[in-house]
This record gives sequence, C-alpha cells and structure tokens, in this order.
Amino acid sequence: MSHIEEITPQEVEKRIGRKEDFTVIDVREDDEVAQGMVPTAKHIRLSDVPQSVDQLPKDKEYVMICRSGRRSMNAAEFMNENGFSNVKNMEGGMLGWNGELVF
Repeated sequence: MSHIEEITPQEVEKRIGRKEDFTVIDVREDDEVAQGMVPTAKHIRLSDVPQSVDQLPKDKEYVMICRSGRRSMNAAEFMNENGFSNVKNMEGGMLGWNGELVF
C-alpha cells in the first residue's frame, strides 16, 4: 500500500488564497456537495474516479477531499497506483474545514 501525504484544511485554505497551482477534488456524493464545497474544488464522486482520472494531467498536484478523509484517502491511493505522483489527502475532510464554502 502506498503512503499518501496528508495536508491540513488550514494549509489547503492558505494555498487556495495564494492561488497556488493545484487542484482540489471533492469525492463526496451530490447531496453532500450541495451543502457546500471548498472554493475552486472540482467535484468527482468517488464512484466516478476510476473513469475520470484519464482526463486529469498526471503531472499536476491534487488534494483529495471528502466528509471525514476516508473516501478521499481511497481516491488518493487509487490515483497514486495509476501514475499520479503528487496526490495528497486533506486530513479530517470537510469536518475539519472552517473556511469559506461555495454553493
């Protein structure tokens, strides 16, 4: 099993604010995302990740997010196993997010 680096919600928020070049991917279900998402996040349901990763450049950095961090870790591990070398998991998921939300 691969080791996926974790990043805090606070660091993700800072990096978004600095407009750093990385992509946040929210793997929650539609009803969860309807309650708010991290700004700039791209929504790809966990069940859609296997068929969606082919459309993502492998040389970019990704931060995976879900409600608590478990599903996003699974998605990060899947991406890592499929050639993505710069994938992180946001620890604690949206339960740890105190920043702005977009709807």
